[in-house]
Amino acid sequence: MNNHLSEKIAVLYGGNSAERDVSLRSGAAVAKALTQAGFVVELIDTKDYCLSDLSQKNIDRVFIALHGRGGEDGCVQGALEYMNIPYTGSAVLGSALSMDKIRSKQIWQAVSLPTASFAIVKKNEYQAKQAHEVLNRLGGVVMVKPANEGSSIGMAKASNNEQLNNALTAAFEFDNEILVESWIEGPEFTVSILGEQALPAIRMETPNEFYDYQAKYQSTTTQYHCPSGLSEQDESELQTLALAAFKATGASGWGRVDVMRNLQGQWQLLEVNTVPGMTETSLVPKAAKVFGLNFVELVTRIVELSKQESQ
Repeated sequence: MNNHLSEKIAVLYGGNSAERDVSLRSGAAVAKALTQAGFVVELIDTKDYCLSDLSQKNIDRVFIALHGRGGEDGCVQGALEYMNIPYTGSAVLGSALSMDKIRSKQIWQAVSLPTASFAIVKKNEYQAKQAHEVLNRLGGVVMVKPANEGSSIGMAKASNNEQLNNALTAAFEFDNEILVESWIEGPEFTVSILGEQALPAIRMETPNEFYDYQAKYQSTTTQYHCPSGLSEQDESELQTLALAAFKATGASGWGRVDVMRNLQGQWQLLEVNTVPGMTETSLVPKAAKVFGLNFVELVTRIVELSKQESQ
């Protein structure tokens, strides 16, 4: 296990995004596992940290455990590229495109991958009287999502003009550009990606109206099924779709693709996460465990994948 002893890894975590709390937990778990794997680890909260100080630390590689803006959107990746410090996960373009739910969906549409119909609403252009037209066009029930937030932050369901206007007003607190998506009725799945390998799908089950922040991080009633209960053929189809969606946005290394299946049995891509949660109980570790990798092996594999990417 000690073949990594000379390699120094900085784990970047915390930061300033709305997902700071989750990132603090992810970073702590990753740092502990990397230490167990034999790496020399330094844990760095980027909240008030000057990133250029990293260049003085003789860091061999950075493990990015930052969720949301600043850490998952290409910003940190660009800074590390500039300093010539290798890092885990997607590069600048893949990070930026995957973080932006609207651009992700536009790319999937362009390459004929399935995703629910949607409208784009801009804060500086929107007027309340447009709500009726947006609802009509998208089937009467919609999901409102800030384009660049994760962890279901700022998301809400709307089925009348008042609800949509209220949901958009709330979402505009997080973003100037909002994705309004046709409501999808059906189960939600997530597929973790490790390099060229899609891991076993997880099916999420919650009594909440949708898989929201509370269901993800606070609820004791959310259930995770892995194996997902899909037939072998459906599982294979879903894994193939997830890999294609991941590559389409330029994502690489490792990540997670969220998908729903509507009542007609059609897959509908939701989003790509390039730095998904990495606490011991997060979804990627759950899938990795079923695949045969424990948490220490998983973080080691993510580091190894980043070495292959940079060769």
